[in-house]
Amino acid sequence: MNFRIFYLPLALVLSACSSTPPQSNIQANSSQQSIVNQADDVATELRFTENLNSLLAQISQSQEIPLPVLESGFVDAKTIPSIRKLVLPPSGAFKKNWLVYRKRFIEPVRLKAGKAFWDENQAFLSQVEQESGVPAEIIVAIIGIETIYGRQTGNFRVKDVLFTLAFSYPETPNKPAREQLFKEQLKELILMCWTEAGGKLPAINSSQGVNGTRFNSCLNQNSSYAGAIGLPQFMPSSIRNYAVDGDGDGRIDLRQSPKDAIASVGNFMKKHGWQAGMPVSFPVQGNAIPAAKELADGEPQLKYTVQDLIEKGILTQQQGDIQAGGVEPQSKALIVDLPYPDKDGSDQVQYFVGLNNFLSIVQYNRSYFYAQSVAEFAEALGYKNQSVVPVEKIESPAKSVSPKSTSEKVNSKKAHSKKKSKPA
Repeated sequence: MNFRIFYLPLALVLSACSSTPPQSNIQANSSQQSIVNQADDVATELRFTENLNSLLAQISQSQEIPLPVLESGFVDAKTIPSIRKLVLPPSGAFKKNWLVYRKRFIEPVRLKAGKAFWDENQAFLSQVEQESGVPAEIIVAIIGIETIYGRQTGNFRVKDVLFTLAFSYPETPNKPAREQLFKEQLKELILMCWTEAGGKLPAINSSQGVNGTRFNSCLNQNSSYAGAIGLPQFMPSSIRNYAVDGDGDGRIDLRQSPKDAIASVGNFMKKHGWQAGMPVSFPVQGNAIPAAKELADGEPQLKYTVQDLIEKGILTQQQGDIQAGGVEPQSKALIVDLPYPDKDGSDQVQYFVGLNNFLSIVQYNRSYFYAQSVAEFAEALGYKNQSVVPVEKIESPAKSVSPKSTSEKVNSKKAHSKKKSKPA
C-alpha cells in the first residue's frame, strides 16, 4: 500500500507491504527513531474510541469472540497524529525521481546485507525456490528493500496505526474508502492475533484455550507507519492469506524467523502469478523511446504482445525467442515509465518493458519504481533476467526420429535449479 510513486485504482492499493514511505516523507520517517503515541484532544479521541468499540462489537458478533476480551486488548489504544502526515500524497510540486529512489535501495549497505542473508539461509532459499518457482535472488531483494533484513521493521504499535488510519485518516478525496480499507485491516489483525493466541474461529463465545498474553502481544507488536509487519512487511490480511510456517515450529513469526519470511514471500509471489523461469522486464531499445512513450499510460495491465513491441522496434527479435532467454512472442507486456529530473531540472524518463513477473512484483508493492528496484537488486545478487525453462528440441518431419532424439531436451531449468553458490 505504498503511496510513494504513483497512484493506482483504489481496488489495487492494499498489497503485501506498506513499509517504505513516499519519497517526500523519506527524510521525516527515517529520522524518527523513537515514536511517542501522542493522542488528539480528549473529546476527539473519545469519538474515535466509540467508533472503535462499535467495530469491536461487530467483530465480536460475527466471529462469536467474547467482547470483553477484544475491549481489553484495545483499552490503551491511541491515535498517532504523525501517521496522518506520513500517509499523505506528495505535494503538487514534488517530482518523482527514479534515479534517487533506485540509489536509496540499490546501494552497498543493503547489497552487503543481502549477501550475508543469502549466506545464512542459502539451503532454505534454494528449497523455497524449488517449491515456489520464485528465484532466491528475488526473495532476498524484496526482504532487503523492505527492511534491510529486519533492521527497519517500524516502531509504531500496529493496533495504534490501524486505529488511527481506520477512524482518523487525513482529509483527502478518498478518505471514506481509505478508512474502510484500514477498518478491514484492523479486523484482519484481530482475527490474526486471536488465532495466533490459540483461539478458534468462530470462537462460539468462549476464550478457552486462548493465551491472553500472546493475544495482547500480537496486537501491540511493532509495524510500519501503515501497519505492515515483520521482515517482509506484510499487512495483516496478507499474513492471514499468504504467510506460511517456514521453519516448522507450528507458528508464523515474520518478525523473528527468517525462514517464515522467506517462505511467505515465495508463497505470496507464487499466488500472485509468478511464472517460474521467466524474466521480469526488458530495457527499451534506445531508438524506440518515442514509440514507448506513446504506449506508456501508467496502467498496471499487460496490454501488448511481445511480438507487437518487436514490430515497433521497442524489443529485439531475441527478446521474443524463449530459447534465447526471451519469452514467447505472444506473451503479454506493458510499458513501464520511470521519470526523473535531469541536472537542469528537465523531465526525463527511463523506459522498460514489464512482463508478467514485473506485474507480480507490483502486486507486492504498488509501485513501478519498487518493482524495477527489486529486479535490479536481484540482478546485483546474480539473478539472470532471462528465461531458464526447458525447451524440447523439435526435429524436422522429413528426418527420421530415433528414440534418443525424442528424449533430448535443453534442460536449462534443471541446471538452474541446482544449489546456487552465494553471490560474490
